[in-house]
Amino acid sequence: MEGLCSKKTILGLCPFLLLLLCFFPFTNAELERFEQPVKADGSTSFLVIGDWGRRGEYNQSEVALQMGMIGEKLNIDFVVSTGDNFYDNGLTSDVDPAFEESFSKIYTAPSLQKPWYSVLGNHDYRGNAEAQLSPVLRKIDSRWLCLRSFIVNSELVEMFFVDTTPFVRSYFTDSEGHTYDWRGVKSRKMYIKNLLGDLELALRESTATWKIAVGHHAIRSISHHGDTQELVKLLLPILRVNNVDFYMNGHDHCLEHIQDTGSEIQFLTSGAGSKAWRGDIRSTNKAHVRFFYDGQGFMSVQLTSDNARIVFYDVFGEVLHEWNAMKRLHPSV
Repeated sequence: MEGLCSKKTILGLCPFLLLLLCFFPFTNAELERFEQPVKADGSTSFLVIGDWGRRGEYNQSEVALQMGMIGEKLNIDFVVSTGDNFYDNGLTSDVDPAFEESFSKIYTAPSLQKPWYSVLGNHDYRGNAEAQLSPVLRKIDSRWLCLRSFIVNSELVEMFFVDTTPFVRSYFTDSEGHTYDWRGVKSRKMYIKNLLGDLELALRESTATWKIAVGHHAIRSISHHGDTQELVKLLLPILRVNNVDFYMNGHDHCLEHIQDTGSEIQFLTSGAGSKAWRGDIRSTNKAHVRFFYDGQGFMSVQLTSDNARIVFYDVFGEVLHEWNAMKRLHPSV
């Protein structure tokens, strides 16, 4: 019949198709999605913490205690981890006792027994990165969900978790004596290209009221590491054109709120879950900094259909900075 290939024709093409697959592998054009229910009133709230896993040391336990209290007060729906989940060099395997010693036995408050959505940081890549992605960890602690890049859809908000470590060229060219687990990143250039393509498609199709991107590395920061130039060049333009509201990250061990100069994006750093860098602040690019704190702490986010409330807390649970953003129906106006 015209328009249909015969079985013989298909079989004849198989070697050619296999050759194509070898040189031009097909990629998954859709990031994995997870549904996160909102509250009965349509709102959602969560905590954001980064750079924390030190078996309770460097005030990790004290921060966890305050997170539990604030989490109960806000009746949070989930927790976001911005990476560097386990120090100094990630996990050794999916049965590494550090997982329970730095996570399960630290964040014990009833309010924190909610999903933890996590990305990998550069320290996580220095260990067995695949271990943190393993379903075995979810059997040990059902809260844990860590993937390279994925989407959490909570109706009101879509959160786009981005694997930022492979963007940083220096980890490939000058590892400074560290060994990185690049098993999931066969080709850095192709990995980034595919990820950005998947992210751009998902953002463009999103109809959520709020759009939030989450990564480990800062796009804008005035602390130790400063701006991540690869993200400024490759990721930021995509976030701007798709009207992303917030970019949340860790990496710098501090709390920050910086306004983008070219859009309405707010850069929110929450990387103060344990060890902090006192006095480690750059003297330049301070013009658009709304808040900076060089001690331990965390962040809370409360979202409704027309308002976002962002609050930063210190290790004692004291409010350091709070900010409210009204959702504009027409961001381009």
